[in-house]
Amino acid sequence: MAHLRSVDMNAFLTLDQGDRVQVMYVWIDGSGELMRCKTRTLEKEPEKPEDCPEWTFDGSSTEQSEGRNSDVYLKPAALFRDPFRGGKNKLLLCDTYNFDMTVNATNHRVSCLEAMKTSAVKDSHPWFGIEQEYTLFDVDGSVLGWPKNGFPGPQGPYYCGVGANRVFGREVVEAHYRACLYAGVKIAGTNAEVMPAQWEFQVGPSEGIDMGDHLWMARFLLYRVAEQFNVVVNLDPKPMSGDWNGAGAHCNYSTEEMRVEGGLAHIETAIEKLRKRHAYHITMYDPNGGKDNERRLTGRHETSSIHTFSSGVAHRGASIRIPRHIAALKCGYLEDRRPSSNCDPYCVTEAIVRTTILNEE
Repeated sequence: MAHLRSVDMNAFLTLDQGDRVQVMYVWIDGSGELMRCKTRTLEKEPEKPEDCPEWTFDGSSTEQSEGRNSDVYLKPAALFRDPFRGGKNKLLLCDTYNFDMTVNATNHRVSCLEAMKTSAVKDSHPWFGIEQEYTLFDVDGSVLGWPKNGFPGPQGPYYCGVGANRVFGREVVEAHYRACLYAGVKIAGTNAEVMPAQWEFQVGPSEGIDMGDHLWMARFLLYRVAEQFNVVVNLDPKPMSGDWNGAGAHCNYSTEEMRVEGGLAHIETAIEKLRKRHAYHITMYDPNGGKDNERRLTGRHETSSIHTFSSGVAHRGASIRIPRHIAALKCGYLEDRRPSSNCDPYCVTEAIVRTTILNEE
């Protein structure tokens, strides 16, 4: 596979651009997992999403429309600083709408926002924190750092590991962390995961719709950073079969009443509501209605069984885990360990508030 010769882009990115600004429009494509982008010039720096005009793209090339009626609308939703171009340039996360202004099939932000804007949800001040796991691959399709015709040693020394024989791709991780901080993404931390070349970053705590906005932009930044290192980011929930951990997007969740004294009782009430809608949540926790998670939620490798709901204190094999320190404090949050690494965070957070706050059944 041919690659461009490495060039110092700073020679171009530091050129004076006057008052005009580059805004990169970013959206979720028809897969419900991958992202697309394109750039336009604005005459002045936008301060909020509404300062950016709506735009269109060829949805027939992104699995979002037919060729005979291909235009799909981009509506500005969330604005971030651009860590690649710097200066006044921006990244703009967008909603997608069909030609007749109906919501596109993979635009789950709209229904999520509707739930988040209800008075019951707003009054509850739901906080979310998602732990995004991912795996780095070489462009030849092999896992980064793994022997080309074999496997590394068994799992054990890689989680939060240090050393060239234990971690692969730390440069990508560090560059992504700084890019998120610059962009304004609410990144909370990062660590190496159990399988070699598997990593995790955390976003949050974020309230309401911000959780989905910030995680999707964090993913976009990760894809873009990985480009710079000629590395491929894989969000598959079970990228390697066999005795290797899968990848999830554990969702930490609380409401205001859970976070104050006596909150443990409210956490337990929420868990019981989640128990009753286990099947519904499984369909919402990966983009293929639970099919992707079937390969991951086996009851092994720190997962629960996809077929059975369970909960427990400090239990990493449960559907819902109450962290040990939360049980001791008797207030705080719960961790839903079921969402897959390729989940749509809008679907995950919407499902949680509809079940635990809006009491949908």
